[in-house]
Amino acid sequence: LLIFSPICDIEVPERLSSSYEQLKSYHLVERCVHVPAREGSEEEILLVHSSEHLEVAKSTQTMNEEELKRVSENYDAFFFHPSTYHCARLAVGATLQLVDAVMSGEVRNGMALVRPPGHHSQRNAANGFCLFNNVAIAAEYVKLKYGLQRILIVDWDVHHGQGTQYIFEEDPSVLYFSWHRYEHQEFWPSLKESDYDAVGLGKGKGFNINLPWNKVGMGNSDYLAAFFHVLLPMAFEFDPELVIVSSGYDSGIGDPEGQMNATPEVFAHLTHFLMQLANGKLCVILEGGYHLKSLGESVCMTVKTLLGDPVPQITGEMAPCLSAVESIQNVRAAHKPYWKWLAYEGNTSFLQNLSTKSHLLKKANLNPSAEHESKITDNNNTIKVERFLELHMKNILFTVPPIKTATAGSEGSEHFLPEHVQLVKEIDKTEIKALVSGFYADLVQDDKTLLSLGNMFVVLGKILKKEVCNGIAASPTAALSAAVALRHSVRFGFQRVLCVFVGDMQMIPSTEDGITCFVLYTGIWGFIFMLTNLLLLLKDAEGNDFFSAVLGFILPVAYSYQPNLTVIAVGPNRNLGISGISLLVALLQGLAESRIFAVIEDKEISLIQSVAKVLVGASTPSFGIYVPPTQEKVNKIKALREQFQQEWKMLQCSGKLSDFI
Repeated sequence: LLIFSPICDIEVPERLSSSYEQLKSYHLVERCVHVPAREGSEEEILLVHSSEHLEVAKSTQTMNEEELKRVSENYDAFFFHPSTYHCARLAVGATLQLVDAVMSGEVRNGMALVRPPGHHSQRNAANGFCLFNNVAIAAEYVKLKYGLQRILIVDWDVHHGQGTQYIFEEDPSVLYFSWHRYEHQEFWPSLKESDYDAVGLGKGKGFNINLPWNKVGMGNSDYLAAFFHVLLPMAFEFDPELVIVSSGYDSGIGDPEGQMNATPEVFAHLTHFLMQLANGKLCVILEGGYHLKSLGESVCMTVKTLLGDPVPQITGEMAPCLSAVESIQNVRAAHKPYWKWLAYEGNTSFLQNLSTKSHLLKKANLNPSAEHESKITDNNNTIKVERFLELHMKNILFTVPPIKTATAGSEGSEHFLPEHVQLVKEIDKTEIKALVSGFYADLVQDDKTLLSLGNMFVVLGKILKKEVCNGIAASPTAALSAAVALRHSVRFGFQRVLCVFVGDMQMIPSTEDGITCFVLYTGIWGFIFMLTNLLLLLKDAEGNDFFSAVLGFILPVAYSYQPNLTVIAVGPNRNLGISGISLLVALLQGLAESRIFAVIEDKEISLIQSVAKVLVGASTPSFGIYVPPTQEKVNKIKALREQFQQEWKMLQCSGKLSDFI
């Protein structure tokens, strides 16, 4: 760094070195395939940037300090060093190396730790620490080399990636999503076109999604709500062939730029959701992140998830703030003309962001010495955040079970199951009888039913003892097996169990004295004592209402509830296909440290195989062409959301504003 670049004093080499050291401390480096970096070629850079911009950048390699200062003054928040051009070419090349590795199938996904970042860089201008737009170049590169027609770019950096927006705002082949600190245009880059109503131009209308945060302090629930109620429905409808993340961690806790409160594990959850798209082809490219401890832990959470490790429980109150609700609803209103999933949604009128108008008035009347005082406290805050994160990471990280997935069955059944599924021995008839007669006699009336529970008990037992992460069992009576599993889990000490029934099954009460166990029956939610007059969503769910039900209701409720075990029962007479059931299982793996027990009432080997593959960590199969839900089904789901949004706050991003105040 040169002496005239004080604004850049946070964009330092230690951002990479400390992140890499943190990865080594978690023993993640040795688990990754190392892809060698290279310089991006001039031809590759020219896929996005003008020849004039490239020539200016090249010329800085031999400039003295005065010349560098003069050329840097032509740009906003960018300062050249003699080695900047070389470093920026390496950042481009490393990004393209990762993309090639993913597209060729050498790796399923990956992360590129690069600097300088790129998302502010425009066709003909450096901007905001960014010389070349790494992610934009990657998108153009895969279109040209691999013929891709649908690329999703997710920008979770705390600054708006206006460079990426300008490059693709007329291009319907790239869906660009950015959330960013905005504060009604008060926060850098302070552009009108960073607001929610900038939806793209020409053929690109609807393919530029800006979600502005109009206050600081956004947390885990705000970020998850944005995914549930905006990004994920659009992403699944778009059906990308590749997902690229502009991965800025200045949106995490402690960052001096972002001033947000999201903790590192939220990036594990966001990554987990994106892994369910594009057959798992996901490239995460580092952008910002300036609190070294927060950056390092967030990078590690991302990489652990990319490697297939179970996702830690999310922390914090699961209730988005009113300002987040306003922003999300405005995005939905702005994009209603362009997306099928929003076609029948009510409550998509624009809101006036009243919750943050007073914030701007207070900001305007700040004492002139306030800025000086805030600088004095920066170092103290950094130390406090470091101490908090040390304790926080110890609390949320857990020992991963040595085995990912278990099943029970007869000898030979392992031949049709994917590799890495452990076949465990069934318990004998006498043992089952002793277990059942003691606690479950009211549920089990005959020997045939009793014997069918053998598979269930042995697999569930392994999960409850944390010897395996998840498991799958076939059963001729899935509803009964699930009811016994619920009661058994509660007796074992699991007080918060989420149960999802898919198909046409008799609901069997499962209660313990003094214990209330949350149950979600085929889209019904309710405590076990309150299962009257509730609507079945997934009993006859098909592709056209799957995403409305799962993203608009089930996931928000499940994340509000935060279970420590998930039971999924799949029964007969269902319209939801194998790909839908597999995707449901995959999405629910973000909960309960990925502890899932799936009971399938089916001899259909292909369904058991598909679910088992997802549990082991394989990519989810494509859901197919998006078909919008009917007005009737949207209304039913919307009515459920409005009925229960006071109880389950994560539903509140898609209701009436009057319900939040």
